[in-house]
Amino acid sequence: MKRGLSILGSTGSVGCNVLRIVDAFPDRFEVVGLAAGSNVDRLAEQVARYRPRVVSVASESARAQLAQRTDVSGLRLGVGPEGAVAVATHADTSMVVAAAVGAVGLVPTYRALEAGKDVALANKETLVMAGELMVAQAKARGARLLPIDSEHCALHQCLDGRRPEEVRRLVLTASGGPFRNRPRESFRDVTPGEALQHPTWNMGRKITIDSATLMNKGLEVIEARWLFGVAAERIEVLVHPQSVVHSMVEFVDGTVLAQLGVTDMRMPIQYALSYPEKWPAAIPGIEFRGGLHLDFEVPDHDRFPCLSLAYRALAGGGALPTVLNAANEEAVSAFLDRRVAFPAIPEAIQEVMEEPGPRLVRELDDILTADAWARERTREALKRRALETV
Repeated sequence: MKRGLSILGSTGSVGCNVLRIVDAFPDRFEVVGLAAGSNVDRLAEQVARYRPRVVSVASESARAQLAQRTDVSGLRLGVGPEGAVAVATHADTSMVVAAAVGAVGLVPTYRALEAGKDVALANKETLVMAGELMVAQAKARGARLLPIDSEHCALHQCLDGRRPEEVRRLVLTASGGPFRNRPRESFRDVTPGEALQHPTWNMGRKITIDSATLMNKGLEVIEARWLFGVAAERIEVLVHPQSVVHSMVEFVDGTVLAQLGVTDMRMPIQYALSYPEKWPAAIPGIEFRGGLHLDFEVPDHDRFPCLSLAYRALAGGGALPTVLNAANEEAVSAFLDRRVAFPAIPEAIQEVMEEPGPRLVRELDDILTADAWARERTREALKRRALETV
């Protein structure tokens, strides 16, 4: 029997790789739903190829464009957050791949868990914003949260079958980004084009900037805390430029398990989609015969303060991780638009985190309130740091 899949963020890099896995195993999957933003041309190709039952786009204009580009007869065509929720909760869906970028994935992912759907999670912001609520909902509904991030997928494999009391610490690895060796005093001159040149991975624009600031690793620390139930002080980050070791687990007896693999997102995606089985993959393995050199170093928190800000948000708890995430999204967007310099990203985030604002989190609406507050305050902080010329 085929497994029904719905993909949130189907036109992004992760979403497209998910569909490559579907193509590799056509007898195992059926694409039930696709949700995308404004990349109508790519979505039209996906709709024509996979003929899902339900599709969602970001706006009414995108819906009209999609209807012009492909046959949408016989499918449910939604718009905005409501449309994404319809994709995530369709009755024929058993697994939702949450690959939408940023806070936009929060509500549909939560509703998927609420409906008892398994979730393969590439949208780390969902757990950053509402980790406690997400994990509680999954447990209450008997739904599985399976990580697609290469680092968390690695940890999941190393921890599979292990008891929590056996774990001493988790180690997340980071490439170090394009500015690992660049002097901090030159950061103000960094251009978006330079920041988008990731040394090892080919990813979307937002996550690539997060890798350049090391915020991506900070978000992954928060995500790991909720996925694996490990306190922040037992989650460590090491810079590993080769990006061969994706993560490690140190156990209480001092032994360490590491997961190694090539830099291909199809590996963690296939792991999540096939779990608990392992299926053959047409992906080359690591070539050891030519020699393998592995370096590890401690990240420089002074040059990359976003990592420390993430640890601070996790320690503060409540809505503070939501504030961190919202401020980061706004600041990254401003940098990509050349409205602020690269150092303004951590500066604006820190300023907003230190303001008195929403802190208590009891339900999803509290998260959404904190998110909206933080975005407004961050936009004001960014205006004060706006570049005079672009």
